[in-house]
Amino acid sequence: MWRPSESLVSDSNLTHYLTWLAQRKGLCFSDYASLWCWSVSDIEAFWASLWEYFEIKASQPYERVLGKRDMPGAQWFPGARLNYAERIFSALTPGPSPEEREEKGFPAIIFRTETTVTRPETTEMSWDELRRAVASVTAALREMGVGAGDRVAAYVPNMPEAVIAFLACASLGAIWSSCSPDIGASAVLDRFKQIEPKVLFAVDGYVYNGKPNDRREVVAELIASLPSLRHVIFIDYLNHEGHKGHEGIRNSALRVSSCPSWMDVSSRQDAELEFAQVPFDHPLWVLYSSGTTGLPKPIVHSQGGILLEHLKALTFHIDLKPGDRLFWFTTTGWMMWNFLAGGLLAGGTILLYDGSPGREDMKALWRFADEARMTVFGTSAAYITACMKAGISPRQSCDLGALKHIGSTGSPLSEDGFKWIYEHVKPDLWLAPMSGGTDVCTAFVGGCPLLPVRQGQMQCRYLGTDVQAFDEAGRSLIDEVGELVVTQPMPSMPIYFWNDPDMKRYRESYFDVYPGVWRHGDWVKITPDGGVVIYGRSDSTINRHGVRIGTSELYRAVESLPEVLDSLVIDLEMLNRPSYMPLFVALRDGATLDEALADKIKRAIRNALSARQVPDEVIAIAEVPRTLNGKKMEVPVKKILLGQPAEKVVTPGSMANPAALQFFVTLAAELNRRGPQNTEEPKND
Repeated sequence: MWRPSESLVSDSNLTHYLTWLAQRKGLCFSDYASLWCWSVSDIEAFWASLWEYFEIKASQPYERVLGKRDMPGAQWFPGARLNYAERIFSALTPGPSPEEREEKGFPAIIFRTETTVTRPETTEMSWDELRRAVASVTAALREMGVGAGDRVAAYVPNMPEAVIAFLACASLGAIWSSCSPDIGASAVLDRFKQIEPKVLFAVDGYVYNGKPNDRREVVAELIASLPSLRHVIFIDYLNHEGHKGHEGIRNSALRVSSCPSWMDVSSRQDAELEFAQVPFDHPLWVLYSSGTTGLPKPIVHSQGGILLEHLKALTFHIDLKPGDRLFWFTTTGWMMWNFLAGGLLAGGTILLYDGSPGREDMKALWRFADEARMTVFGTSAAYITACMKAGISPRQSCDLGALKHIGSTGSPLSEDGFKWIYEHVKPDLWLAPMSGGTDVCTAFVGGCPLLPVRQGQMQCRYLGTDVQAFDEAGRSLIDEVGELVVTQPMPSMPIYFWNDPDMKRYRESYFDVYPGVWRHGDWVKITPDGGVVIYGRSDSTINRHGVRIGTSELYRAVESLPEVLDSLVIDLEMLNRPSYMPLFVALRDGATLDEALADKIKRAIRNALSARQVPDEVIAIAEVPRTLNGKKMEVPVKKILLGQPAEKVVTPGSMANPAALQFFVTLAAELNRRGPQNTEEPKND
């Protein structure tokens, strides 16, 4: 669908790195495939080359690249002491220093918000303003007694204050953890109680899709329920009469030592920015799994591991350069926020958006791309599908001349999604879907500026990421669907889970199927030309009459229909009972699930897949249950329909729409009354 131009190839960061390897190391590679093979076969040489290429600043040098090579438990760059935040405010190689970026008019942050009661719709922050704000907040946190290893939590939206507070934590060696304020108190407490934060940053509310959302009561509950808190820093975002609006919160926080406002901690003019030197594997932040059952897994990543991984991913696979403007639609509760903040490491301008992507008939983000001169637009497959169904054509209503790259993640992007981008956004775009996750806070597979884009495929496996497709016996497959595994350690793999001293949960999460090999839980196919196709979660596979497929293939067929907004398929195979596979569909306004539409849906599946994958029943629902990270809850719904109690299957606080589950609880009782379902073998395929 697209090939990189000669100028894009020659000017790319990856070509610069290839030239550097040839000149400095005597290593010559004819193409990306040979470079990737070297990066995963000699991982110590590869990661050492990145340390040198990016000129990583360390107050103490590393003793060796890998102290231990085990998975889990690999020990990277032992002996080195450094600081993630220091990289952002130091001179970059290649590229201009922060002072030179200032002179060229490259801002550090561009922010757009719906919450315009306290600020303009769009604001910019220079590198100097960012540095002074981080220095001020760092000094305030230090006075509060925050130091290396202390936890700092944030209940804030995707706004500059979040980035500033995170960088202040990193500069001190403190450990950051954030949740979006659209999450309720119970779900936030499930996360923050585990890490026992000393400081909490919190907003009073926000606006979403034009509606104000007051969060003062939630913040008061957080303060009352987190006994570890010593300080609470309030951010007046909805402007509830300034400080007066926070009296109720302050009364609930009498036991904490101080309750300053954001202005109190961020406006010191004489603060000097200092960077605590910490070991390479010192914790940087705690992220959380979707956590559909039990408490969410608190995943801890290291300062050095994230520093190296994000420099590699953003510089080589997104081709980010100083002057580029990187956007990803995300909240502070998703790992893509952490990845977006990493754009500062590469000297790029990061674009933050707080609000609904559905405003202005799905055009709000495209207008932001136009007016902010966005060069990299990051979004989700679900958003692209929503734009398709809304019938918009951004190229007709917006000036997207600056846009050169679109990234997509969250779920597989359909072939129709690829076509829509090139027909309705821009014909000469580099479209690079990627797939990875919270577990490593990066992508395993995604884009490469040296390779063509093929419809429905991701371009490559990332450098230094030994992704394979394994069969049940642990054999590597090419051009066949298998389990996505990683067979070599990566620096950004979790150093541990919080409160998991014997690493039991860690091992069970990734290493319980193939000992010593990371199993991610996705179905994947590696194509003969090195491309990658993700087929959905391996624990929610459809296995109909001996034919196994990933659910994403069926969703692609069903959700291509204009009447269908969303869908969920569940294969209910039960011991000594016939297979029963219902398909649940959420329809657009005005559409009705009558016999004609049900037949149309089944026909689309039969044509795209086979008669074997046609559902036994099509059922209309109001909405598909999703996690806070936006993933379809296939496995929990399957367990409920197989008779397990909902309270043992899913924690409501882990869901974006808990009410959506009740339909399936009711249906489960009905299925139990019905008894075994009758299905026939298909007469023809």
